[in-house]
Amino acid sequence: MFGLFKKKTPLEKLHKRYEKLMEEAFVLSRKDRRASDAKTAEAEDILAEIKKLETQK
Repeated sequence: MFGLFKKKTPLEKLHKRYEKLMEEAFVLSRKDRRASDAKTAEAEDILAEIKKLETQK
């Protein structure tokens, strides 16, 4: 309850965005493979940013 108004760190925001993109890519993989690949590539870019931030800590 006390964490209700806690601000998310940029790393947490990136993790959430990565998870969302991967879910979208999974759903798209059943309908449109090309769009799924685009979402996956976008998610991989975010993963690279996450790794870069984690190594800086």
